[in-house]
Amino acid sequence: MRQNSNIPKERGLDNTLNILKEGYLFIPNRMNLFNSHIFKTRIMGQKAICITGKEASKIFYNPDLFQRKGVAPKRIQKTLFGVNAIQGKDGLAHIKRKSLFMNILSQKEEEKIGRLVKEELIKSIDKWEHMGEVVLFREISEIICYVVCNWVGICITREEAKTRANDFLRMIYSFASVGPKYEKGKKARKSTERWIENIVEDVRNNKIKVGENSPLYKITFYKDTDNKLLDSKMVAIEVINTIRPIVAVSTYVVFAALALHTNPHCKEKLIKNEDNYYEIFVQEVRRFYPFTPFVVAKVKQNFLWNRYEFKKGDLVILDVYGINHDPQIWNEPEKFDPERFKNKEQDLFDFIPQGGGNPAITHRCPGEGVTIKITEVVLDFLLNNIDYHVKEQDLSYPLDKIPTLPRSGFIMSNIKRKK
Repeated sequence: MRQNSNIPKERGLDNTLNILKEGYLFIPNRMNLFNSHIFKTRIMGQKAICITGKEASKIFYNPDLFQRKGVAPKRIQKTLFGVNAIQGKDGLAHIKRKSLFMNILSQKEEEKIGRLVKEELIKSIDKWEHMGEVVLFREISEIICYVVCNWVGICITREEAKTRANDFLRMIYSFASVGPKYEKGKKARKSTERWIENIVEDVRNNKIKVGENSPLYKITFYKDTDNKLLDSKMVAIEVINTIRPIVAVSTYVVFAALALHTNPHCKEKLIKNEDNYYEIFVQEVRRFYPFTPFVVAKVKQNFLWNRYEFKKGDLVILDVYGINHDPQIWNEPEKFDPERFKNKEQDLFDFIPQGGGNPAITHRCPGEGVTIKITEVVLDFLLNNIDYHVKEQDLSYPLDKIPTLPRSGFIMSNIKRKK
């Protein structure tokens, strides 16, 4: 039996700074260096085993082998996830809480959100026509924030959506930062939690009426495994965990606009939409462009994998970006090619931009459907509702920044409504 001592090991007392320097390529760089699908390192003072590949994804998303409780660092909980939220649940507690989110994000609700986003985009044309330039990332994040907050059951105006969208984006874009940017992310998390916590208390005290089918109502009156309501702070955290990931779809939208701009041969295929081309185009956007770099879990019980021994308590990091660019899975992975999804059979472990496995029982994001729907809606809008010019700008996206985005945010000018 090969033991963990035979796993390739990275030098150095701690390699946290290398993650900050290399970002999405931290794990792939070392997999190439060691010519291995596994290696050991130290991250934030802890021993960690990094793994990649489809088979690695299969074991990582086995809930009998891995757990999430106590894994997410506090700095991430204080910006991105919220303290003690669903991302840190396991077993029955996780499955029950996850069923709440799966119910909230049904296909019917995904379609509804898509329609509302399209309506707001159409309304925005008059304003955009009179703006010299439109930064798509900024505009679409405000639109999505406005739509999703109101869909959840929290009534805000378009003007207020600007502030709220900025706070959600600070949570998303600060968790891997240090210094003032990270502090702004923490501040945004705290103020947003207080805002929603006050709303939750007003709902429970009948000062605010919300529909019983609204996500806000369902989360506010959800009962956990102990058959008790969540406290108002935890409700606020889980409401944020409904809104924030959908606001984060703004990132995919901008990458989709970039893909459309840099792959003009795809435009005619999108317009015709034969063989469901919109969907395969969006799937390739989700595969090709960087979103989640990696995910982390702890070994729940001792087990062997490929003759390597994993011990209870070991920290394990799965290389999401690397799997979505793995040449053993994808032909010419560095080429943008929607056709690769044309006849691809669904696989829960080789295409994991938002996590792997069955979303009902694993930590795969339940919002993949709404991600695809919103991105398709914006693509349709860019193709069929407006004409616009993309001036020379810096559309590069740094892979050493987590999460990343085209530097310019995708600037459009000379916007005109199509006749």
